[in-house]
Amino acid sequence: MTDQPKPTTTDAGIPVESDEHSLTLGAEGPILLQDHYLIEQMAQFNRERIPERQPHAKGGGAFGHFEVTNDVSAYTKAAVFQPGTKTDMLVRFSTVAGERGSPDTWRDPRGFSLKFYTTEGNYDMVGNNTPVFFVKDPMKFQHFIRSQKRRSDNHLRDHDMQWDFWTLSPESAHQVTWLMGDRGIPRTWRHMNGYSSHTYMWVNAQGVKYWVKYHFKTDQGVENFTQDEADQMAAVDTDYHTRDLYEHIRDGKFPSWTLKMQIMPFEDAKSYRFNPFDLTKVWPHGDYPLIDVGRMTLDRNPTDYHAEIEQAAFQPNNLVPGIGPSPDKMLLARLFSYADAHRARMGVNYQQIPVNAPRSPVHSYSKDGAMRINNVSDPVYAPNSYGGPRADTARYGEPAGWYADGEIQRSAYVQHPEDDDWGQPGTMVREVLNDAERERLVNNIVGHLLNAVSEPVLQRAFEYWRNVDKSLGDKVEAGVRAKADEMDPKAAEQANPARESMQAKA
Repeated sequence: MTDQPKPTTTDAGIPVESDEHSLTLGAEGPILLQDHYLIEQMAQFNRERIPERQPHAKGGGAFGHFEVTNDVSAYTKAAVFQPGTKTDMLVRFSTVAGERGSPDTWRDPRGFSLKFYTTEGNYDMVGNNTPVFFVKDPMKFQHFIRSQKRRSDNHLRDHDMQWDFWTLSPESAHQVTWLMGDRGIPRTWRHMNGYSSHTYMWVNAQGVKYWVKYHFKTDQGVENFTQDEADQMAAVDTDYHTRDLYEHIRDGKFPSWTLKMQIMPFEDAKSYRFNPFDLTKVWPHGDYPLIDVGRMTLDRNPTDYHAEIEQAAFQPNNLVPGIGPSPDKMLLARLFSYADAHRARMGVNYQQIPVNAPRSPVHSYSKDGAMRINNVSDPVYAPNSYGGPRADTARYGEPAGWYADGEIQRSAYVQHPEDDDWGQPGTMVREVLNDAERERLVNNIVGHLLNAVSEPVLQRAFEYWRNVDKSLGDKVEAGVRAKADEMDPKAAEQANPARESMQAKA
């Protein structure tokens, strides 16, 4: 290389005297306090890590764009979805339960979070690679996540704890069926679909409202790992999914997804056979077919993972004109919880971090706080008579909402004709999966229950799966009973050489 290297500087841009030697009193003397560069290096290193996310701690992502290829302006006035519009965006993929150092190929739902840098502000969507979720009320969310994390006493993840929660929460059956099936371990992030899971509202230019669900269908085709393949990959490369995405984009093999929407007329929700706002339910495509909208392509890797991915903040409350929430209780709670988590993790001014900053003008009354970057100018209050920003009520004053009344209460959703916790997962097992997929589902469940779950919870697990499908539950129980106390053959193979070596030394 012929280029002269750039001189090292302090964070203030001041050239440093050495990359190798501390300032000391003589060659072997004590280090001096005035070595401000050494102190800067140590202090910065001690503070490099910010708290990891509570769920979705392990992940990776990339930048790209979304281009509208079909006209859906009849359903929404959102600028990002108008014909021919091309919008820069960021995507982060993740696992839910594992910590930042956990293997990419553990059996776990995958997060599928999107940030659209639209002309009307940032539009964020936090979804998964499954169209449903484990719980339907936010009161249970924290408890669900804790049941998937590590125990307080031995700091180990515990299948008994997981199944204890699931079997006491029948609403989880649909998502657990997805999790234990083939799609519980995607082969790569490029080979999985992404879903909003939640129901959202779209509003068109005339004020007509629709309920919608987002489906990002992978153009690479859906591919998954078997449990054995995933276990092997976890041993070979714990960062396999992260590496795969980075290397494909680096080599110009840009992954893409086609966005398809399910669109329900506003009034249909009242009489639909399933509660359309229940996060544990899907809308059958025969009722509301998929409509093409556009294509998402990822074509740029981050240049600084910490700055652009670890500090990326996705929050469902970032809703642009023409898009609103629905009565989905989980979504409504997430409108608060995600932004609150970001403030706790990165500080109140996290939206000024470049990766989170909108590409559209910002005229807010937010002021001060740690790590404030954008300058504030008076007036700093509203209303004011000194030229400060003013809400455009005539243009944006109509909320994207719905009518509601009733007694203040704590209760489940109002039941729709075919609402129950077992029907949709049962249909999935009997009518969506083929024989080979059903066999793998049984084997995956048996492997997850085997020698890891206490007898009372185990009994509930067998009944749980019989409620989904009697044949499935019977096969799960038979498989567990047949293999009870059976040692994992892979563990036995790995243990034997070590045991023989210890015996030889003795």
